[in-house]
Amino acid sequence: MPTEIEIKLRIQNPKSFLRMLAKVGAKPVSPRTHERNLLFDTPEGGLAKHGQLLRIRTATPAKDGKAKGKGKKTTERVGVSQYLLTFKSPPEQMAIGPGVALAERRHKVREELETVLPDPSTLQKIFEGLGLRGWFRYEKFRTAYKLPARYKWAKELVIDYDETPIGTFIELEGPHAAIDQAAALLGFHAREFITKNYLVLYLDDCKRQNVQPTHMLFPESGKEK
Repeated sequence: MPTEIEIKLRIQNPKSFLRMLAKVGAKPVSPRTHERNLLFDTPEGGLAKHGQLLRIRTATPAKDGKAKGKGKKTTERVGVSQYLLTFKSPPEQMAIGPGVALAERRHKVREELETVLPDPSTLQKIFEGLGLRGWFRYEKFRTAYKLPARYKWAKELVIDYDETPIGTFIELEGPHAAIDQAAALLGFHAREFITKNYLVLYLDDCKRQNVQPTHMLFPESGKEK
């Protein structure tokens, strides 16, 4: 299966970070997209217990609307939605070869399979018929960036800028060395690398705020926080 290598980084000041992206010449390679995700598992949580992920994602291009209220703006979903089915293996089951340095093991490495779906509702009914349930929903707005060609080492690297209900993050996905170089270029240190997924980050956030976990959604689903 194809291998996914990635880390997350928490963005404390989104405006400042976007200026940094512009300074190094990074350009968006996809429209800002609203992603709605639904995770499936057995009633006993067997997939999660084994570090596996089974997800249906609805991705719809988004367009910012006019300001509404004090410092708020609406986000209108435009264009045609794409539906994706994703399966990810447990990170700990990935074989790390002798050519991979110990330092590179701080990245999350796992096998990933993904395919486009014509009709997610049919597959959801199939999953439910097999005893799986859609148990956790989360959403975010994502914009993918690429560094300019002068950074030859970044040819296979993607910078995903994620606006989520629990804050702003970026995901750096690509070869090990490219992830490290991009992080340094953008002003981050390896100690800031995050390998947790959004579910775990959401649960951590709920624990910090002493609130009961539900789903990781914006206050009004479909609108920017």
